[in-house]
Amino acid sequence: MDPLRLLTADSGFFTRQEALSAGHAGYDIARNVRTGTWIRFRRGAYAFADEWRPLSLVGRHQVRTNAVMRSLGDAVALSHVSGCIRHGIDVWGIPLDRVHVTRLDGGPGRIEGDVVHHEGLTLSHDLMRLGDHQVLAPDRCVLEAGSRSTNEAALCLMESGLRSRQYDGDALSRRFEQMQSWPFMRHLQVPVRMADPRAGSVGESRGNWMFWTLGVPRPHSQFEILHPNGELAGISDWAWPDHRLLGEFDGRIKYGRLLKPGQDPGDAVFEEKRREDLLRELSGYGMIRFVWSDYADLGGCRSRLDRALRRVG
Repeated sequence: MDPLRLLTADSGFFTRQEALSAGHAGYDIARNVRTGTWIRFRRGAYAFADEWRPLSLVGRHQVRTNAVMRSLGDAVALSHVSGCIRHGIDVWGIPLDRVHVTRLDGGPGRIEGDVVHHEGLTLSHDLMRLGDHQVLAPDRCVLEAGSRSTNEAALCLMESGLRSRQYDGDALSRRFEQMQSWPFMRHLQVPVRMADPRAGSVGESRGNWMFWTLGVPRPHSQFEILHPNGELAGISDWAWPDHRLLGEFDGRIKYGRLLKPGQDPGDAVFEEKRREDLLRELSGYGMIRFVWSDYADLGGCRSRLDRALRRVG
């Protein structure tokens, strides 16, 4: 087995020096990059193409982060969107081409290749170690990442952190109060107030932002529908009880989660349709569904919501 595969199994990359130490001459390295066998994703850092290409943008960012932190060490801490990813917080709508770190050594903020160095006051309770790397606290990471992004993207971050219990709503509010005078931070007051731990996915968080943007009454999240005997029949992503309307977000990832062993996606979709029929029958409510592409057509969503709320309200 190639000893470099042992390195990539751990961190996803290897360095030029490690390749040389494993017996690859300089011309071997150049040939492997030229033929596409290896990917040189930053200066002196390489990945096997068959491991790199299947990675998602988040996965590639994680490998890039490992390489950056190998170089910078404890002079910095992962922060902003890179800190969010290291904490396992779902990220949407934020560029992932650069690694974000906060300086701990008093060095200046700057952009250096694929690394953004941030300045900022960092106290001991802001720091934690995950594996080999120092990372800022998750509530600070989501606020700093959100401060440089849209409110919709920020809400997705905040609700993911709440959903995974990285912090609670009170902790997020307290952290925002401490940081609201920092640059780019003030616009986050709306998503901080809105953030709901019951949002089950990024798709539901985007739906929550859409409802607020369109002025639609705020729905109940994770609305339970019961059988006549009191047993739980199912949970709807959203509900507007005053309008007798249920709402669901449909995403491919959602159906992937629903798959049972040996079941294909078509079976999962059919079972989800049966589930919807049951919830509508038991509750007497209507149902409106949204998919990812709907969020690009707010006017169309507004019309559909108006019709649904008016029809069953």
